[in-house]
Amino acid sequence: MASEPDGEQQLRTTRPAPPSGEPAASPGPAQHAPSRPSGPPAPPRPGLSHYSPAPIVVAPPTPRSIRAAGTLWVFSFVAGFAVLAGSFLTRDSHLERLRAVVDGMAPGGDADALTAASAIVFWGSMGAMLLVILLEAAALAILNGRQGWVRWLMIPLLLVHVGTVLVAEAFLVPEGDGGSYVWLLWGAQMLMAFVGLVLLFMPASNAWLRSRKQG
Repeated sequence: MASEPDGEQQLRTTRPAPPSGEPAASPGPAQHAPSRPSGPPAPPRPGLSHYSPAPIVVAPPTPRSIRAAGTLWVFSFVAGFAVLAGSFLTRDSHLERLRAVVDGMAPGGDADALTAASAIVFWGSMGAMLLVILLEAAALAILNGRQGWVRWLMIPLLLVHVGTVLVAEAFLVPEGDGGSYVWLLWGAQMLMAFVGLVLLFMPASNAWLRSRKQG
């Protein structure tokens, strides 16, 4: 009886026997795992968020009444500053006239006291007019930020402005033609401020100011 080669006999003795009931696997080519494409790893996906971004609020266009009111208020400021600038440039004549006024109210006073009282009256009137104008300008700037409550503040401010003009006219209105020039500027200032204030309460202005709360 012919004997098998030594190599084949050794292979049969070392190969494990298949379990009972299963066919023996036939030798075949080695199976390779599918290769992945080379490259940088994909970024991680963002996790789920429970918060949605806030909606973008579109600001409505500024109505014509608001723009007209702002223009009138700015021109009123210009008229007021023109009076202050003219009074500052002619301060020497104002101080001389005020010295005579103070001397007539308290005759026989000291010259230095008259000079000091005249300066206090003149510069105090100038400072009061400037302060009221600056407060009105600040209120208008706040209003441009769609703050409707400031309109009610501008009403007493305008009344205070009128009272300040009536008090300061005795100290800042020069004699002669210069006085009519000052009164003309003051009258234009008060008229433009009043019309501008009325425009702030128009229906279009109300809707524009209320839209900020709705947005």
